[in-house]
Amino acid sequence: MRKNRQVLTVRCRQDNYAYLLPLDDGTCLLIDAPEAAPIVSRLAAEGLRLRAILLTHHHGDHVEGVEALRAPGVEVIGAAADAHRLPPLDRAVAPGEEVEVGGLSLRVLDAPGHTIGHVAYHVAARSALFSGDSLMVHGCGRLFEGTPAQMQASIAAMDRLPEDTAIFSGHDYAEANLAFAATMAPDPGALARRHAALALCADEGWPTTGVTLAEDRALNPYLRVHLPQVQAAVDMPGAEPVAVLAEIRRRKDRF
Repeated sequence: MRKNRQVLTVRCRQDNYAYLLPLDDGTCLLIDAPEAAPIVSRLAAEGLRLRAILLTHHHGDHVEGVEALRAPGVEVIGAAADAHRLPPLDRAVAPGEEVEVGGLSLRVLDAPGHTIGHVAYHVAARSALFSGDSLMVHGCGRLFEGTPAQMQASIAAMDRLPEDTAIFSGHDYAEANLAFAATMAPDPGALARRHAALALCADEGWPTTGVTLAEDRALNPYLRVHLPQVQAAVDMPGAEPVAVLAEIRRRKDRF
């Protein structure tokens, strides 16, 4: 397993992840704020000061820690389209925008599907994608507000990032997602390797996110909707990718 000191993972609540991105001056960026206490504890342990909080979407399990973490000099950043239901923003951003904080550049990606107004952040300098609850490791988020077409477009855009991009999603759903993905014709060798890796993560207490796009393309059915074997797994040979995604998501909701 890779150790990544450029992205520090903080477990929050029962199964959420938040992420710290250390900067050279001893400050850091925070991606999502599910709750404050574990984030404050990790900041102290690492000797870091918070500089900005970047939010992916409005759900409480991603924003409930914001007000406890808000302080002078801490900038809260989120989607302009979702500003009416996010905590008060210091900077509202839009898809396609490059956000620079403390010398680190993050590109805002449009990522609706799980919610309307959801965004993701691509940090090219760290080969990292912070995808919230849109693209998940081995899966995708439940479609609470958006449509299959929106989720398909979001995932397809993320799939165009460099293959060494690591996926840092908002929850520790890897084991459950992989159990379902195993029914959708994944690469057998990749499936066996990932089962072994997840067992090691459980033994060592390591996060389950951080797999690369290249690795997840062998497993994640939502990245594989164009493949004949995945279409066959849902009895939809030759179907359009968006229809296949909708059926896979429907089956996952009942899995």
